[in-house]
Amino acid sequence: MGFDIKRFFNYLGDVKQEVNKITWPSKQEVIITTIVVFALACVCAVFFAIVDTMWYRTVRMLIGA
Repeated sequence: MGFDIKRFFNYLGDVKQEVNKITWPSKQEVIITTIVVFALACVCAVFFAIVDTMWYRTVRMLIGA
């Protein structure tokens, strides 16, 4: 169960080979994806704010507060 330096360096070589296989997105793809994610987050925030307000008003009406 000791530390095997040869296996460690083989592992690092394998990691390097796998990293070289990665297809990195272009700058334009990153920008477009970021804008889409931000827009969807805003849409979801507005949707949940509306639903939350409706539930809040419904519950207040039902309990008579």
